[in-house]
Amino acid sequence: MTSDIDPRTSAADFLCALRVTSRQVAALPAAIRPADLTAAYQIQDRLVNQLLQKQGGQRIGYKIACTNEIAQRQLQIEAPLFGQLLSSSTYTSPTTLAPDDFLVRIIEMEFAFQMAQDVPISAVPYTQESIAAFVGVVLPGIEIVSHRFEDWAKVGAPSVAADNAIHGAWIHGTPSADWRSLDLAQHKANLTVNGRTVRHGQGSAVLGHPLNVVAWLANELPHYGKQLKRGDFITTGVVSEIYLAQPGDQLRADFGGLGVVEVAFTNP
Repeated sequence: MTSDIDPRTSAADFLCALRVTSRQVAALPAAIRPADLTAAYQIQDRLVNQLLQKQGGQRIGYKIACTNEIAQRQLQIEAPLFGQLLSSSTYTSPTTLAPDDFLVRIIEMEFAFQMAQDVPISAVPYTQESIAAFVGVVLPGIEIVSHRFEDWAKVGAPSVAADNAIHGAWIHGTPSADWRSLDLAQHKANLTVNGRTVRHGQGSAVLGHPLNVVAWLANELPHYGKQLKRGDFITTGVVSEIYLAQPGDQLRADFGGLGVVEVAFTNP
C-alpha cells in the first residue's frame, strides 16, 4: 500500500519538526528529498506556511543565498537560491538574541533593499540599471544562517532551498533613501566582534553589485509563480567571509555612511 501523503508536504513537516526540536540530520530522507528546485520551492512554501501558523507574523520579502562564488562552488551550482523573510524572525538593530534559538549562528554582513514599486513580469530580463527604478531604500543588515543539516554543502541545492535557504534571522539597521549616488559595489563593510575587527567586505562580492542580486531575483521569481512586490525586503548575500558566532558574542557590522547593525548573543 502506498501513502497518499504528498512527499512535498512530508518534507515540509520533517523540516519544520527539525526546527522545533533543534535537531540536525545528515540529509533529508530519500523518499521526500526534492530532486530539483521546482519541488524544493514548493516544499519551502509549505514550510513557511507552517512556520507562520506556529509563530504568527507574515512574509516580508526574500533572502538570497549563494550570491558569491565560494558558496556556489560548495553547492556545485551556477546561480543563487532564494528563501523567504518572515516578520517573526526579523529584528531592528540593536537587538539581543538567545544563542540557543539557533543550531548554528553563521553571521553574514549583507546589503538589503526594500522595493518601492511592484516589479512587472517582463520578457526582457532586468539588469542592475533597470531594477534600480523600482527600489526605495537600502538597509545595512546581518543575516543569521542556521541550518538543519550536519554539512549543508553536501546535501545539494534543492535541499538547501527547501529548508528556506537555511535562513535563521535577519537584523537590519536604519533605512537610507539617499543611496543612488553611492557606488555600492565598492562600498565597504566591517564586522567587529567583542571590539575586535574580524571581517572585511564590500558590495562587489555579491554578483558584482548588490543590485545585480535584486535583478536576478526579479527575473527568477516568475519561474515559480512569484513576483517582487512593493514593500518587499531583499537581502543580497554575504559580502565577506562568514563568521561563526559564539554565546556571549557582541557583534557590530559597520557599513560606513549607511549605518551600523548590532546584535548580541546572550541568554536573557
